[in-house]
Amino acid sequence: MPKSATSPKSFEAAITELEAIVQEMESGNLPLEDSLARYQRGVSLLRYCQGTLSDAEQRVRILEGDTLVDFAAEGFRGDTKEAGE
Repeated sequence: MPKSATSPKSFEAAITELEAIVQEMESGNLPLEDSLARYQRGVSLLRYCQGTLSDAEQRVRILEGDTLVDFAAEGFRGDTKEAGE
């Protein structure tokens, strides 16, 4: 995803900034104009995050040959088997 001058450095940076914006807005202490500016920035960050996740999902689909499998269906338990099992 191309980054503009106001794009975050990374997905994680975008999430961190978005969380800070939410906390500021939930405080109820911002003037209307500041609230609108924060809301606009939040929408921009949300779109960035959605695009980044969509790109990552597409890359995984390509790597998996467009055959994503539900881990539960494959018996995935979240742990690894020891050698020899």
